[in-house]
Amino acid sequence: MLCCCCYCQMIPSESHEEEENEAPVKAKRSKTEDAGGEEVVYHPVKLSRSDLYRPPTAEELNQLKEAESLFHCSLLKMQMEELLKEVALSERRKQQIDSFIQTVTKLLRTVPESPEVEVSDLSWLSSAVKVPFLLVPKTTKGKFHMTPPASVDLIGSYPLGTCTKPRVMVDLAVTIPADVLHPKDVVNQRYPRKRALYLAGLAQYLASSSDIGSMLYSCLHGNRLRPVLLLTPPGKDSSSFIVRVHACPPPGFFKPNRFHPQRNNIRTEWYTGLQTSQSGKISSEPPTPHYNSSVLGDLLPRAHLQFLSAVSSQCSAFADGVALLKVWLRQRELHQGAGCFNGFLASMLIAYLLTSHRISNSMTAYQLLRNTLNFLASTDLTVNGISLAKDPDSTPSLAEFHDAFQVVFVDPSGHLNMCADMTACTYKQLQHEASVSMQFWDNPTVDGFHSLLMTPKPMIRTSDHIFQLCELVKLQSSCKKLNLLSELMDHSGNYVHTALPYILSLLQRGLGQRIHLLTHSLSPDPEWSVESEAPKHKAQPPLSFGVLLMPELAASALERGPPADSPKAAEFRQLWGSRSELRRFQDGAITEAVLWDGESMCQKRLVPRQIITHLLQLHADIPESSVRYVGAMVDDVIKTGSELPSTGEEESLLVVQSYDDLSRKLWRLEGLPLSITAVQGAHPALRYTQVFPPLPLKLDYSFFDREKTSRSLVPKEGKPCPAYITPITVICHMEGSGKWPHDRLAIRHIRTAFHIRLGELLKKHHNYTCRPCPTHLDVWKDGLVFRIHVAYHREPQVLRESVNAEGLLVVRDNEEAQALEMATIHKPLLTSTLHGLQQQHPCFGAVCRLAKRWLGAQLFGDDITEDTADLLVASLFLQPAPFTPPGSPQVGFLRFLHLLSSFDWRNNPLVVNLNNQLAATDYTEIKNDFTATRESLPVLFIATPKDKKQSIWTKRAPSVQMLQRVVMVAAESLKLLENQLMDSNQIQDVRVVMRPPLDAYDVLIHLNPKQVPRGIMAGNVTQSGGALPVINYNPVSLYMAELREAFGDLALFFCDPHGGTVIAVLWKPKAFIPVPFKTSQVSARSVVVTGEEANTVPNVEAILEDFRIMGKGLIKSLEARTEKWSL
Repeated sequence: MLCCCCYCQMIPSESHEEEENEAPVKAKRSKTEDAGGEEVVYHPVKLSRSDLYRPPTAEELNQLKEAESLFHCSLLKMQMEELLKEVALSERRKQQIDSFIQTVTKLLRTVPESPEVEVSDLSWLSSAVKVPFLLVPKTTKGKFHMTPPASVDLIGSYPLGTCTKPRVMVDLAVTIPADVLHPKDVVNQRYPRKRALYLAGLAQYLASSSDIGSMLYSCLHGNRLRPVLLLTPPGKDSSSFIVRVHACPPPGFFKPNRFHPQRNNIRTEWYTGLQTSQSGKISSEPPTPHYNSSVLGDLLPRAHLQFLSAVSSQCSAFADGVALLKVWLRQRELHQGAGCFNGFLASMLIAYLLTSHRISNSMTAYQLLRNTLNFLASTDLTVNGISLAKDPDSTPSLAEFHDAFQVVFVDPSGHLNMCADMTACTYKQLQHEASVSMQFWDNPTVDGFHSLLMTPKPMIRTSDHIFQLCELVKLQSSCKKLNLLSELMDHSGNYVHTALPYILSLLQRGLGQRIHLLTHSLSPDPEWSVESEAPKHKAQPPLSFGVLLMPELAASALERGPPADSPKAAEFRQLWGSRSELRRFQDGAITEAVLWDGESMCQKRLVPRQIITHLLQLHADIPESSVRYVGAMVDDVIKTGSELPSTGEEESLLVVQSYDDLSRKLWRLEGLPLSITAVQGAHPALRYTQVFPPLPLKLDYSFFDREKTSRSLVPKEGKPCPAYITPITVICHMEGSGKWPHDRLAIRHIRTAFHIRLGELLKKHHNYTCRPCPTHLDVWKDGLVFRIHVAYHREPQVLRESVNAEGLLVVRDNEEAQALEMATIHKPLLTSTLHGLQQQHPCFGAVCRLAKRWLGAQLFGDDITEDTADLLVASLFLQPAPFTPPGSPQVGFLRFLHLLSSFDWRNNPLVVNLNNQLAATDYTEIKNDFTATRESLPVLFIATPKDKKQSIWTKRAPSVQMLQRVVMVAAESLKLLENQLMDSNQIQDVRVVMRPPLDAYDVLIHLNPKQVPRGIMAGNVTQSGGALPVINYNPVSLYMAELREAFGDLALFFCDPHGGTVIAVLWKPKAFIPVPFKTSQVSARSVVVTGEEANTVPNVEAILEDFRIMGKGLIKSLEARTEKWSL
């Protein structure tokens, strides 16, 4: 069973520590030595024979039936139950909370009184405690005095039973006595200021008590008008829970109709300090719906608790359903911050569905979660709001709420919109997430539980492009430019929340069809010391925006507008400003249009960046320097070309076009004894996944000597290594015929003859320079080399056949036959399939190139081969749950690192459903076969439709140790890279993840950079014909092969194949164990005599000297770290 116990550790939070000394569960769970409680030990339970074979009870039969009808399998039911146990509060934790609440309540009831003073007079407050409020404007009318609270009550999730770990928050409502307040305090921030003063008074009194651990101020869901006091218990329990103290007016103190969304409670004259011609006329004042809902929210928490308790008592699974929904929201980062969909809203939504009879009281927690997500996916609260009010006639209508707010969900009183602070974009994100969850929930091929509730979805890994507004103070000028004074008053000066909806709406208009979804980060609830002033609005972290792109439209450089004479033309010009111009198109139409810069694909990918920076500068006065665009920062590592930067798409397309042309010419060849049945590419460049695609080369003849007999060019000894020329493999299948021999040697001779004949015909008809060999034919075409292998479909079978001593035909599988099948059948099929995937997902190739560049740079290129890496990336596109398929190379690369570091390679096969050929039954069969034969299978197991049982791509590598290292380095790289991309203060180069940690290695062989081929020297394409250059010449790989052959039993050798200038050597652990002396085993060893025994150990000095001799001319220096091993 997939373990749920890691849930609390997966999610960063202040109180993520597991409880100490957890109470035993069902007498089977024992306390481990580690008080963190992370490891769980189960002891077998002894049952009598009668208990063991007792027939199931009616309840057990019902549970079995429910598991069968509701879940894919009983495993999912068990996983849900385990997760609910994991997030529920233990009895011990509840006792701690109850005890601390009693202590706090006693203290609060003894708060001393203070004399009445003006609201602006803070002389009664000690200088050690500050008021948690931004006093803008400075003063307001009213009197205030400190006095003990009228009552102290538990509110929120804890008394309701829906409070969950890891961040345990207990809400305590402290009622401000009626004589402190005045009925007119709703006007001009009088009540919010008195509320803040009352909290400061409580903080001052509690500061002297030793029964309180730490004290901080915060804001309720980022709303600065609703500060709260955070208390923690003293001692070792300080991080186990937080008590959040809310100051509230007495129930019913203010009349609810004062808070109608169209009423004004902030006077312009008071807020601006300027006399206006309309001063005194309330009817001309702008409405203040957000301010009204902030004050009204303090009046209703007790009524909300009563309502939810009544609903909860009718539905036994209510608390569990809410807990699952809260976990789902937390994993998607929607559960906290300004305008979030918090646990309270989750409870209210399930209550709405229950009271409106959309779901039944008898449903299980699983069904509650499923139906709630289904409702969210299908209901747009930005258009059709919902209400819990039973008497809608006496309260504001939904239409009036929609006029004032973007998202509408009205509470049972009918006066409060509980989604007042939520932006339409946040709700659309919630809707999108619910929709995606519903899509993969019923898919039996997806691990629904893990994708739904256990996989975190941070913005950096979910959105294709991200950009940040770094200097939030610039939003002040945005408010001026957008003329948002009345909205700024409504938000009490919070220019960030004021400007945000308008900026989102502007970007939504500009990006239009290019994007599927626009999201933004939710400003975290600020927390600050009671001794500090309230932080300014600009002090919060940068605002991050995420964009989900529509791949087919996002990279278009042309924005075509309405015809010049259309009424919409003026609107288009107003939106785009000077960038809009009249253009005539090929179809004769003359329309408004905007043309963005971008020639290569990597430039076109950043067209959204040009749109965003242009619109923000033009309409919101936000300069480009304040926008940090994190869309393609990682792409730099695969960029080539100085004049026109490219990430390989254009070069790959040239290779594919040249191959297509060659393929057509091969098909049309006449004069062959047998016809060609298939021409297939079998090279990464033909599926767009070669890290640096082969470039058409113009040869520099000064680097070569001409070898006359074979008309070839040979590298000169004194010159640097010539550019690496990749042979592009092409498999040419010949038709079957009775003329083919049945002897393996004869088949090879026939193939050689075909290579010669093909070369002659290509030279004769197309003047291509060709060089036939026994194993292949090299064709020099368009500055590229194509290596054609003639294949006969029965040859692998012939290689498996042999005649034994009795003269019987024996068929045995062998490595030679497998290698031939891999080269002529599996690789061409994989290439054509992945080429098709590239056509569906334009960034697939770039993600593969990034992934393989990282694997090469971290020296894992020999362990995770090119084909394996391509299949790993393909799985991200074919089964992206819980995400959508990657829409940019960067997000695809981050998910690749996450897959490597988090997938359970030991217990699960990775199924890559190419061409969607596998059904649910195939998945079950693969999983069962894998489980049955796990020990004999590769450590990294990849199943495909044509390879369900063997994982042919990972048979030879990686080993267990190397996979562990890959997983560890991937996890570190992911953590480092995500921090760098999201933290605007870090100026470190993102290329740092491409630099391998070399301290783990024992010997470093530094190579002469001039002798390391780069293969990135583009020039004008040479004509076909002429002398053939040296092909596939890489001194580094040849040297590596020699080292492995000579010293493979003693050491492992690693190198970056993409121009790496260091070979790292790691001694094998068993290499230094002394072995008895044998004359046949003294190579590279020295004899050590102890007493009468003669043993041999590796002679390290001699081995290092051999390294130098073998690599003469290639080695620059050799660094031996002798402290790493003992001689």
